[in-house]
Amino acid sequence: MSLQLNPYLTFTDDARAALNFYHETLGGDLTVSTFADFQAPVDEKDADKVMHGQLATPHGLLILASDGGIMDAVPRQIGNPQVEVALLGSAQTDEQEARGWFEGLSQGGEVTMPLEKAPWGDVFGSFTDKFGVRWMINLEAPKA
Repeated sequence: MSLQLNPYLTFTDDARAALNFYHETLGGDLTVSTFADFQAPVDEKDADKVMHGQLATPHGLLILASDGGIMDAVPRQIGNPQVEVALLGSAQTDEQEARGWFEGLSQGGEVTMPLEKAPWGDVFGSFTDKFGVRWMINLEAPKA
């Protein structure tokens, strides 16, 4: 049996904007289904919000997202997630391409650590994107 662990990001109002933003930077195939598409029991004002969105990138990343927060009895605290999305690359990962991901995804957000050589030898950086999602990118150093 094979398993994959993928981030499933829950938003209250901007899952579509976030998915489009990630799609612009990472590329790939994006599919979005609304609550109306599945006739979900939500207020009419929420019918066109994202019930399920999926971005499958050319590098094998799968990012899932929803505006599912609108169905929660207790509102979620956006911008203070318990999880960070980590993009971990091997020594063969194209560093320039990874720098493009870092620059694109951090645009409009807050860089907490620039993407540069870390004390452990890898290239590492972290940021919070403009949607409040925390990210880190780590590119493994080539083996000597």
